[in-house]
Amino acid sequence: MDTVETFLAHTIRLEQEAARRFEQLADAMQTSGNREAGQLFDRLAHFSRLHLAEARARAGFREVPELRADDYQWPDIESPETAAIWAADPLLGCGEALEVALAAESAGLAYYQQILETATDSEIRRFAQAFVAEETQHVTELQRWLGLHRAGQPLPLQGGAA
Repeated sequence: MDTVETFLAHTIRLEQEAARRFEQLADAMQTSGNREAGQLFDRLAHFSRLHLAEARARAGFREVPELRADDYQWPDIESPETAAIWAADPLLGCGEALEVALAAESAGLAYYQQILETATDSEIRRFAQAFVAEETQHVTELQRWLGLHRAGQPLPLQGGAA
């Protein structure tokens, strides 16, 4: 990342794509009658939209560039926080849905951690540090949810933060 604006463009796209994929997965689960996984993915899409709004707010007065799809520098073919498309399987269980979400959030955390470790611009590093802290909270919360699920406890899908 060579500029804060480019970093923010990546952050905004990452959250857009995470929200879009979680919405797709929620729709697929609801359509197939898998209400529990659908509810989980819907909640995660909501969180991603909140994070998208935060990323846009952090951009503030800056002119964030409109990048072409091949201008994004992702570690893989899709943005790091985009959940696996195979999770649209109608037989997906809630535990598997949580694992997919945890993998997506963990990939987002690793992405920001890598930027924090390699960026030379102090402002990019400050932003990356804030996103590392935020993504760490998301990963921790999903780990907690997965623990609750494995213990047979209800998930906090009607509120709370992620």
